[in-house]
Amino acid sequence: MKKRPSLSPRQLLLCAAILLLFTALILFLFGHKKDEKQFTNLTHDLFVEQMTSNTLNMHYTLAFPEDFGIYDYKPVLPGYSADEDRSARLAVDNTLSELSKIRPGKLSPEDAYTYDLLVRKLENSQNLNEFTYYQMPLSPSSGMQSQLPILLAEYTFRNRRDVEDYLALLDQTDTYLASLLAFEQEKAAAGMSMSTYSLRQVKNQCDTIVSKNTLEEGSHFLQSTFRERLTPLVQNGSLSAKEAEKYIQQNDRLLRTVVQPAYEALADGLFLLEDSEGVPPLPTGLCSRPSGKEYYQYLLISQTGSYRPVEDVKAMLQENMQAEYKTICTMIQEHPDLAGQLKTGSYAELPCTDADAMLADLQKRMQRDFPLLPDCETTETTSFPQVQVKNVSLDLQEYCAPAFYLTAPLDDTDNNVIYINRKNAPSGLELYTTLAHEGYPGHLYQTVYHNRDFLNREENKVRQLLGYGGYLEGWALYVEFYGYDYATELLQEQGRQEDALCVQLEKHNRSLILCLYSTLDIMIHYDNASREDIAAFLQDFGIHSTTAVNTVYNYIADEPCNYLKYYLGYLEILELKETARTCWQNEYNDYDFHCFLLDAGPSDFTALSALLD
Repeated sequence: MKKRPSLSPRQLLLCAAILLLFTALILFLFGHKKDEKQFTNLTHDLFVEQMTSNTLNMHYTLAFPEDFGIYDYKPVLPGYSADEDRSARLAVDNTLSELSKIRPGKLSPEDAYTYDLLVRKLENSQNLNEFTYYQMPLSPSSGMQSQLPILLAEYTFRNRRDVEDYLALLDQTDTYLASLLAFEQEKAAAGMSMSTYSLRQVKNQCDTIVSKNTLEEGSHFLQSTFRERLTPLVQNGSLSAKEAEKYIQQNDRLLRTVVQPAYEALADGLFLLEDSEGVPPLPTGLCSRPSGKEYYQYLLISQTGSYRPVEDVKAMLQENMQAEYKTICTMIQEHPDLAGQLKTGSYAELPCTDADAMLADLQKRMQRDFPLLPDCETTETTSFPQVQVKNVSLDLQEYCAPAFYLTAPLDDTDNNVIYINRKNAPSGLELYTTLAHEGYPGHLYQTVYHNRDFLNREENKVRQLLGYGGYLEGWALYVEFYGYDYATELLQEQGRQEDALCVQLEKHNRSLILCLYSTLDIMIHYDNASREDIAAFLQDFGIHSTTAVNTVYNYIADEPCNYLKYYLGYLEILELKETARTCWQNEYNDYDFHCFLLDAGPSDFTALSALLD
């Protein structure tokens, strides 16, 4: 029998050391994978739960939910209830509790970044949850009474399931709007009602947006757009003509028997609230309410993604306002004829007159400043996705923004829609810069870039739940000013040097006005400025009309932090730009900075700043 050789003490020690090292490595890898697995499972469940709890939101986020692990769901249009509100609060608390068990240092750099974003977002949600009745889901300017019809009109039909989901959502419109009315009634009982002025505005919208006459005539946009969206399904064989006609009849029936009565009931309920005790006659700032300043700070964080104290934001705005005012004065002093040229308006006429030509010009000029869209870098020319420019329905012109881009789903960026509100007939420079803001290199471009890049990197889907208005609107305003520069180039190429100067003056004037309105936001909601205070402030800028003052005051009072979402977001991007210049020094260029912002994706500015350090 062959004798097995024995190991020396040195060899035994070496084997023990190797075993310990191997065990430590296994424990190290297991520890990392444990945290990563916990985070992946938690965020996946959170994503699926949020998507399936709101079908309208899911449809605008995902074109094909099954590709994201969502196979079975019921069409839901979630409304408000006290029980649901309590459940939502508890869900935030529980999610934060589960996240506290995960060690971000054990996650991949991408997941650690998402972890920090998610924790900060949820912590601020906890703070906002203490102020439920401060919310305004029926705001006169951006409430669901006007947003819902637009979202329904643009609800894409890719297959039969989409059509049936849409009709199921229509059938829930009555309970949905009834829940929002119940919320307004609770607010009124708690002494937190909208003003009589605002209630009347919303009531008038409900009376006109979905009217009996247009439905009986078959001319309502929710009827015409429904028929238009069914046509491709019939053409590709997904539906028969008979099935399509059946769906059209069902849509007409639901509009007449569910949707229109729901709007009528909401209008009646708001009318009754006008006479409730304690309802203020006119909109007022948040600081007039209990802990209003505290709420305003949390709202500022939520809306802008900036964690600066309000006083710091105010100082930032004042510094920028002075700089813009000085620039404007210098330009007029150096070119005295500019003021007269501005009055004629001829400078605003551009060689490209229609939206398609303007978008093509913007696409051409932006390529030296902004990266190609993902999946296009191997082609000789940039392949821009299709975009339709549509007019806002006549029924909605009074209640819609001047323009807006309907965000494309994460997994379908080939078809995009920009709406233009023709109420004020935008053209020339105004239309060109609007398309820069909404299209290229604005919202459309940023959305398509992010969605494609997001899928290519297989990033955590929970980031799709984290909205950052300051990043999105700040980017759109930032590149809108590029639009003014591109328009300047366009005019210079035509030999119109003085008109080009006028465009630059317009650019600084727009910046000054948005800075001014953002300052008013803080004055009204944080400093408790009265209408008289605002009137005196605006007089220094040449605004003397009482009607104009009241219009501005009422809008800002009903839409806290809205202007700041745009302008503070823009200023934060400029701050990041200066930080990048300092960090990158001679290697800095705008193109690379734009790549940094786009690759980081929608984030709060605390996270973006940390990425640069």
